Order: sequence, then C-alpha cells, then structure tokens
Amino acid sequence: MRNASGESLLRTQYITEDLPLDTTALAQAAARRLVTIDQRFQGMPIRSLYYPLERMGAAHARHVLQVPAPLTGRDQLLRQLAWLLAAITLLVGGASFAGGWWLGGRMVRPVHEIMDQAESMRAGTLGRRITARADTREYERLVAVLNGMIARLEGAFGSQRRFTADASHELRGPLTALRGEVEVALRRERDPEEYRRVLASSLQEADRLTQLAEDLLTLARSDAGVMQPRLQVTDLSVRAAAIGERLAHRAEAKAIDLQVEATTPTNALVDPGLIDQLLWNLVENAIKFTPPGGRVDVRVTEAEGEVILEVRDTGPGLPEDALERVFERFYRADAARTPAGDASGTGLGLSIVRAITEVHSGVVRARNAAVGGAVFRVTLPTDPGQARRDPARTTTA
Repeated sequence: MRNASGESLLRTQYITEDLPLDTTALAQAAARRLVTIDQRFQGMPIRSLYYPLERMGAAHARHVLQVPAPLTGRDQLLRQLAWLLAAITLLVGGASFAGGWWLGGRMVRPVHEIMDQAESMRAGTLGRRITARADTREYERLVAVLNGMIARLEGAFGSQRRFTADASHELRGPLTALRGEVEVALRRERDPEEYRRVLASSLQEADRLTQLAEDLLTLARSDAGVMQPRLQVTDLSVRAAAIGERLAHRAEAKAIDLQVEATTPTNALVDPGLIDQLLWNLVENAIKFTPPGGRVDVRVTEAEGEVILEVRDTGPGLPEDALERVFERFYRADAARTPAGDASGTGLGLSIVRAITEVHSGVVRARNAAVGGAVFRVTLPTDPGQARRDPARTTTA
C-alpha cells in the first residue's frame, strides 16, 4: 500500500522488496481510478493493479493499493499456442500443397494424354481419332470437339488431294493430245492442208488448257479468300439478256430455243464481271446438256430484297444423288445426262458458279423440274453486306 506521494506504507510478507512504481499510474489511482500496467519485477513480467482505497471509505483517503500478478504462465501459454498454431499452419499448408499437387497432376495428366495423341497426328494419319479420356465425362466434349476438327481437316485434305489428282488428270488429257498431234505431224513432210488441220486441233487443245487454267485460278482465288468482288449497282436483267445474245449462236447450232425472261429492271450490288461468268456457265451448261430441239429458259426476278436467277432446260435432268454433287469440282454427270454422251468441258463450271454465289453471300441449288429437265436457281441479296450481317442466312449450296 502506498500513499499519494508513492511512499510504501505496507507490503505483504511474501515480497521482500518494494514493487516498481509507476508515478503516472499512481497519480491516476489517487484520483480514484482503477489502473493496470505491465511492469517487470525481479526479472519477470508482472501486471500491477493500482486500486484507490478511498473507494472503501474516507479513512483510506489518498491511499493506493498496488497488487501485482505474474505474467510468466500467461506468456508461456501464449508461446505454446503460437508454436501450436505455427505447426498446424505448416501441417495444413504442406498437406494442401501436396494434395493440390497430386490433384493438379491428376487433372492435367489427361490433358497431356490428349495433347500427345493430337501432336502425333500428321497429314497421313488424319484417319485416326483421339481416344484418350473419350469416355470421361469431364473431357468428353473436349475430345469430341477435337475429333470433329480432325474429321473436318481429313475431309479438307481429301478434297484437296482429289482436286489435285483431278486437275492433273484434266491437264494431262489436252497435253497428251497436243503432243500427239505435233509428233504425228513431224514424222514426215505433209501438205499445207494437213498442217493447218494439226494447227487447228492444237489450237483447240490450247484453248481448252487456257480455259482450264483460268477456271483453276478462279477456284484457287476463292479458296484463298482473295476473290474480292468489285461491287456496284448492276441491272441483272441486262446482264442476263447480254449473255443470252452471246450464246444464241450455240443454241441455234443445236436448234435449241433459248429464251431470256428479264424485262423488269432488277438492280443489285454485285460484281458485273463475276455475275457474267456465273450466267455464262449456267446457260452454257444448260445448252450443252439439252438435246437438239429442246428449250432453255433464263429468268431473272426480284422478291423481298433478293434477286433470283433461274436457268431451266429440257434435258434428261440429274440423278437424285447428283443434285448436290453437281457443284463438286471436276464432277460430270453420266452419259444419261446428254444423249450424245458428251463429257466435254473442264467440270469446273458449276463449282465456279457456287464460288461466285458464295462470295456474294448468295445460295445456289439444283433440282429436277416436274416436267423434266434440270433447274439451277441462284438467289442473291441485293445488298451482300446486309446478308453477311444476318446470322440466319446461309451461303452453302
């Protein structure tokens, strides 16, 4: 017990020396406030309570009781708790790391298996499919998507190989014929009339090679995505009538009645040159496969923001399985398509028609007429840019 000036008046017999005094705490206790403060006594931490005895009665005015309590046990307990928490943290952290490493490895392992199988595929092994984890629910869709992509690549490679083989075959024919004519002509001296015949035949083969090269170049530009139409407002009725006039002599040579029904102006934003090529191929194809004395009708109409080009012939029509294949490159209908079994041409005309139609965001389809003959229908938007912005529109044949 101390007085207001800090002098020790009384202490317990268990303490052999005075407790350390904190004058600030003593002053606050003398003002009848309870004060606790941490101190050190005889080398150990303690917590002292300064209690104003005036609260117990006026006889103890200005007397302050200082009661110490050791903090060694508390500090030891706190240290033990700190070590325990550190150990638990390390244990949980280590277990979490090990578990995450194991779980991550288990989750990533199937992805590596799928990647290994995908990386092992080459152009000659596209017939294979990814089988790793194909039956695992978590990876089923990923494997299905990759296999679908591989199937599309296989189809594209197959089409490219067929295209290359067919192009080589088509080029070899006229080259062989041209070389044969020249070799025969050079074996001995011939009169001028025979030389003129050989030159005329060679010129025909050269024209065929030129046409084939131009058609291949057109399709190559389409495949490369560099066939950029030079769009301008064009009256398709006028273009159809002009193509009809240019091919009229071919129709007359086979006694075919060629009619162009395109009197109403039908304006559309198209490339005039490409549209001329499209119309030429369709009308020429119809004349080629229409028997003598037949009829070819060309019709141009407009409806609901679209221009419809329709070419109808009175030939034998197309087999049902050829209605889609007819647009494939180098595809030719069988001899039943033409009475003479004529298989002339490059076999690329309708493929070019489809390529030109698609670059204009249009649609081309083939069907057989109810009364006989084939009908080719090309639907073009009057504004290709608007059609491309419409996701519901398709441009496939």
